[in-house]
Amino acid sequence: MCHAPGTTSPQPQVTPPPAFAQSRVEVNSWGPCASPEVLRARARMLADIRAFFAAREVLEVETPMLSQAAATDPALASMRVEDSGYWLHTSPEFPMKRLLAAGVGPIYQVCRVFRAGERGRRHHPEFSLLEWYRPGWTLVELMGEVADLVRHLLHRPEQAVEFVRYRELFQRELAVDPWHCTPDSLQAVAHAKGLGEDLKLDTDGWLDLLLTHCLEPKLGQAGLTFVHDYPPSQAALARLSDHDPPHAERFELYMQGMELANGFQELTAAEEQRRRFVFDNAERQALGRVPVPQDEQLLAALVAGLPESAGVALGLDRLLMLVCGADHIDQVIAFPIERA
Repeated sequence: MCHAPGTTSPQPQVTPPPAFAQSRVEVNSWGPCASPEVLRARARMLADIRAFFAAREVLEVETPMLSQAAATDPALASMRVEDSGYWLHTSPEFPMKRLLAAGVGPIYQVCRVFRAGERGRRHHPEFSLLEWYRPGWTLVELMGEVADLVRHLLHRPEQAVEFVRYRELFQRELAVDPWHCTPDSLQAVAHAKGLGEDLKLDTDGWLDLLLTHCLEPKLGQAGLTFVHDYPPSQAALARLSDHDPPHAERFELYMQGMELANGFQELTAAEEQRRRFVFDNAERQALGRVPVPQDEQLLAALVAGLPESAGVALGLDRLLMLVCGADHIDQVIAFPIERA
């Protein structure tokens, strides 16, 4: 897998620091934002998830929220626990892969994850994530199971499912070939759409901007839409295909214009993983950000042998928004950050 939903926006809203948040506490803000009905819907959803995986003999696991390593991905901002030397995880991916390397078999986890700088209608700095791994499965098999689970949780067994390649999506909707474009050509497309007048982005930055602002709102309007086969530069922790040209064996799931899940055919090569960690930190420095410690425990697990696996992360708060018909993430959270 997986750095699940909604982390690619070039201009994330910044969460106010605690002192400022405290000054904005409103009278009667001690109460929850989510209604009792929504809280009961969340509890039912969690129970349904556990029943779904129990029936398929997928083992529920728990891994640490605190880690000596952080996410090197420049698109993610890990939160550091002051004075402890540890970081709050942005996803449980690395320790779960260590369990796979230890031979535990198919596993899933429901947990809270933390990402700095994420706040908005669909973003919250602390959110609920479902992540699972299937040793020996292909990405196609995993997309099928993701569709089964989401249709089950939405109580829509006949919900339509479509699949579209990332490249075909850009060619069809924007007349852009992501494999043969430059920052300047993408900037021209964005400006023609009224986007990014003051931005200076690289190729992936412009692709992300066009995806989130021009393409994403149209995705999943008739059901579930899986966008798959991403540019190699957006592989993150996914394996590259053997095709010419290669693509990242990665998918994202959209429904009603909202990203719900992010899945990978997992990279198993330790040296390639180390190279990507180093590249990520170099990119962080180039962007004026501080490099973060890479996960040596994961690299050791890859050396020991990670089985061929497919994995995915699914944002449960966003899925609950769809279940309940909510249009803001605060409506499905008991106590959003401003009331924490």
